[in-house]
This record gives sequence, structure tokens and C-alpha cells, in this order.
Amino acid sequence: MNQKRANKYRDLEERTFQCAKRCRDFVKRLPRTISNIEYGKQLIRSSASQAANYIEANESLSKKDFAFRIKICRKEAKESDLWLNLCDVGSKDIENEREYLIGEVGELRRIFSSILDKTK
Repeated sequence: MNQKRANKYRDLEERTFQCAKRCRDFVKRLPRTISNIEYGKQLIRSSASQAANYIEANESLSKKDFAFRIKICRKEAKESDLWLNLCDVGSKDIENEREYLIGEVGELRRIFSSILDKTK
């Protein structure tokens, strides 16, 4: 694998990692309601799953395994979007972070879709 391509993979690994961290920090700031606690747990799982499955995809043993892992990443990005939209934020500051995160998981979903298209 050439150096430029390897850097692209590491950059996306870092981006998914940072997204998962920001989702975790976002959940810490949410008002403590029964629904936010449950949605927050799901958001933390789905955002971290994107990052973990992208790492797995980069270590895959076959093209088929790579595509399968990227599909999981895309699915988890869609789930993250759902949980972000369901959270009750309570303040403008937290709302701004949610809007940023919704945009970021949307971009990640499109990136994963593009990767899938290129693997076919």
C-alpha cells in the first residue's frame, strides 16, 4: 500500500475516533432524564462501533470482509444520527454540539458509502 493511501486510512481512523470521543463528551453534558440516559448509552455504543469497525476493516483479510466491515460502519453512523436526533438537549450550547455531530456522522456515512461504491 502506498504512503498516501495509508495516511488516508489513518486519517479516517482518527476522524472516527474523534467523533466517538465527542459523542461521549456530548452525552456527559446532556440533562439526566430517563430517555437521555438510554439514548446516550446507544449513542456511545454506535459512535464507538464506527471507529472500531473501521479499524477492523483496515485489518481485513479479504475484500469481502473489508466491504462487510464498512457496511457495519455505515449502519452505525445511521444509528448515531438517530440517537443524536432523539436526545433532549435543553440548552443552545448543547444544541450546537448536537448539530455539529449530526453533520459529522452524516459525512462519515457518505464517506463509508463512497468507499463501498469503490470496492465493487
